[in-house]
Amino acid sequence: MHRSAPAPVPDRPSDAPLPRLYRPEEIADALGCSAWWVKDRARRSLIPHTRVGRAYRFTAEHLAEIVRLYEERPAQPARAVEVAATPSSVPGAKTGSAQPRRPLIAPTTRLRARPPRRQQQYGTVA
Repeated sequence: MHRSAPAPVPDRPSDAPLPRLYRPEEIADALGCSAWWVKDRARRSLIPHTRVGRAYRFTAEHLAEIVRLYEERPAQPARAVEVAATPSSVPGAKTGSAQPRRPLIAPTTRLRARPPRRQQQYGTVA
């Protein structure tokens, strides 16, 4: 009889090195924010974390994911900005104007004070 080789046993968790766990203060220093902000976001499950007992702990992967979560991208893709920045090749189109463009601003409304809730009862000032 031909016996096949035994299936490899997956590595036991005890064989793998444990990841370094960082305290909220260390994560806050890396992000440039307060430890309170880090703990608050972890408490509300808005950022990835590990809970050891009552303490919040973070791995390097957690930190990288937090950075990705709060990363902001430009509103327009870079390609669209390049196309918009090139002058139009349509005949008769104005390419340079004497005045720079002003950004569109919504018209403002003048604020008015509302009347006081209570009228002076006795007409005297103390």
